[in-house]
Amino acid sequence: MTNQLILIIEDDIEIVRILQAYFERDGYRTVSATDPLIGLSHHQRLKPDLVVLDVKMPKMDGFETLAALRNVDDTPVIMVTALAEDLDKLQALRLGADDYVVKPFNPLEVVARARAILRRSQGGRSTSVLRLGPLSIDSDAMTVHVGTGILGLTRTEYRLLEHMARSPNRVFERSELIDACLPEGEAMNRTVDSHMSNLRRKLGAAGLPDLITGIRGVGYRLDTPNG
Repeated sequence: MTNQLILIIEDDIEIVRILQAYFERDGYRTVSATDPLIGLSHHQRLKPDLVVLDVKMPKMDGFETLAALRNVDDTPVIMVTALAEDLDKLQALRLGADDYVVKPFNPLEVVARARAILRRSQGGRSTSVLRLGPLSIDSDAMTVHVGTGILGLTRTEYRLLEHMARSPNRVFERSELIDACLPEGEAMNRTVDSHMSNLRRKLGAAGLPDLITGIRGVGYRLDTPNG
């Protein structure tokens, strides 16, 4: 049985109770907040393993709350919302969400997605350090260094980079990247593109602007870096 802590930030108390019941039935511990500011305080104090975050809330919406979370660390986040538009999903992913569930939802699905994200983020990684030019990818710590600096990546961005770095100069189809690196559930080609856009921007800011090449109609290639 798991003892991992799930933080639920949701202003609908009935949804909170339902999610808590299903997570706790699966062996997770839960803590909740109907106020996003209190939720951020819980996150800072309790260091949960995963956050389930509503979008439409008073004081701060879910996007603002997600941005605040990402300024602190890369705790996995599942967005839960009534907004079904693709642009809203892509905005959540650009801000660093790991997954996105639209209301009304099956609570079993939310628990299953959380379990998949936690399994991917904590297990099945090699303890070796992968080095490619100035890149140093520590699979055990899930960190990426460029020279002496550390690259601030979300878990999904890290998974994409590590997966491609194990086969540099190879073209990966989007469908393969979805299967290998993205959480179970609704994943679109544009989802991969959004994560990859963030990853390329961060690599560019670290001095590696041309490391990842987009192959039109196919996917992406990570080129062997110099240095």
